[in-house]
This record gives sequence, C-alpha cells and structure tokens, in this order.
Amino acid sequence: MSDATLKKAIVKPSGVAGENRTRALIAGIPARLFILAIIVIWTVPTVGLLVSSFRTPQAIANTGWWNGLARFTEWSQWTLANYERVLFADQMANAFFNSLLITIPSTVIPITIAAFAAYAIAWMVFPGRKIVFVIIVGLLIVPLQMALIPVLRVYTRHDINGTYLGMWLAHTGFGLPLATYMLYGYISSIPKSILESAHADGATPWMMFTRLVLPLSIPAIASFSIFQFLWVWNDLLVALVFFGTRRPIVTTRLAELVGSRGQTWHVLTAGAFVTMVVPLIIFFSLQRYFVRGMMAGSVKG
Repeated sequence: MSDATLKKAIVKPSGVAGENRTRALIAGIPARLFILAIIVIWTVPTVGLLVSSFRTPQAIANTGWWNGLARFTEWSQWTLANYERVLFADQMANAFFNSLLITIPSTVIPITIAAFAAYAIAWMVFPGRKIVFVIIVGLLIVPLQMALIPVLRVYTRHDINGTYLGMWLAHTGFGLPLATYMLYGYISSIPKSILESAHADGATPWMMFTRLVLPLSIPAIASFSIFQFLWVWNDLLVALVFFGTRRPIVTTRLAELVGSRGQTWHVLTAGAFVTMVVPLIIFFSLQRYFVRGMMAGSVKG
C-alpha cells in the first residue's frame, strides 16, 4: 500500500467522525435551548428574590428588581437592614437554629436505621424477610395525614409533644420507609461476588457492612439525604401539629411573617431567602451523587 493510500485511509475516518460530531452538535441545539429556557424560568424568581431582599422599601415600592440590577452602582437603594430586622427583630435567627436542631437529627437517624434495615433485607437470611419488605413498600403509599392524630395522642400521653425528641421521632417514622426502599435498591445491586470474597476472607457481617456496603452506598445515602433534609426543612404541617409555635422554626416563622407583615415585601424577601440558603448549600454540595443515587438499583450488578 502506498503512502498516499495509507494517509487517505487514516484521514477519512477522522473526517467522518468530525462530521458526525458536528451533526450531533447541531441536532442537539434545540434540546440545549429548551433546557436553557427552563433554567432561566426557574432561576429568574430566585434572582428577583435575592435582589429585592437587599433593596430599600422605597426602591421596592417604586421600581422592579430588574431596575435595581440595571442601576447596580446606585448604592442608596441597597441595604442590609432587611436581614437585620428579619433575623433579630422577627426572631428568624432563633427559628433558623431551631430548624437545624430538628432537621439534622431527623435526617441522620432515618438514614442510619434504614442502612441497617436495607442491608439485612438485601443480604441476610432471616424468617419473614420478604414480609418485612412488603410492609415497608406498603407504608410508602400510606398518606401522612392518616398518622397525625394517632401519633399526636401518643405524644400527648407520654408528654413529648412540642419537644425536639417528638419531632425527631415523627420525621424518622415518616421518612424511614422511603429511606429503606431507596437504600435497599442500591445495596441489593452490589455484586454478590464482592461480599462472598469478603466472607471467604473471614469478614463478619458487621465488617462487610461498615467497610464494603456503606462506602459503596454513598451515592444512595447522599441522594436520600437531599430528599429528607429538604422535606424536613420545608415542612410546615408536621411542625404545626407536633411542635407548635412556642419554639419558632423557619417555616412557621415565615408563615407568621406573611400574615403579620403581608405588605412589607422587603422583610418577606429577606426572610424567604434566609430559609433558602441551607437547602441550596446542601443540594449543591451533594448534587454529584444525586443522579447516581436516583438510579440506585436500576441495573443489577
């Protein structure tokens, strides 16, 4: 084969591949534009909320938030007084701290229990294993509202209504079925050969769980952590029933601000953005695990 023929044989596939990549790029433009439009639609209200939370009451009343962006260098329209007022005068700082005290244990406790339960159901043999799993799946379709009154009566009888312990137990009970189901889907997809090799090397069930199963299940754990944290942090119904308003949390305090300060937009925007800060931090910190965790168990190893 001559050198010219050899060069043509080498260059041609490269050129074809380049053309295919160009065509694929052009074909994907409509989808990218659609996704970009969705991102803009979802982002614009958040940007408007953030901008309005730093503007003075006069600026908010007279012009839209987009005017504030257009005249960004006019420092007279910007202020931190909104956050100072909502955090201290309106007790949002105290509510923020109470929400953290409720949300963090209410996320860690069900994940811990569900990890043990999912591992046992997936890889340990014991009587009634399938029945337990069916009950867990069945609990996923039980409406939350059905359990509020019975649980409230139990809390009142044992004098734990309105306490942090009561909130931790309530959110643990309501979140445990979904946590167990999600972690089971991921843990059961771990290749059996890995656990058999560990067992052959003398590893106990506890060692296999802590050194193999938990590290491999981090995507599923992180994914559920996002769901549970956001659900508990943004919860209002369970908080009103089991915690009341004696100790404010961000959702109950924000609801009171809407009722008592419905016309003071500068205070409401600051309070709303304070409630959004922690969920945004949690989501962006764990987003790399989110898709992997959502696909947990979809492909068996």
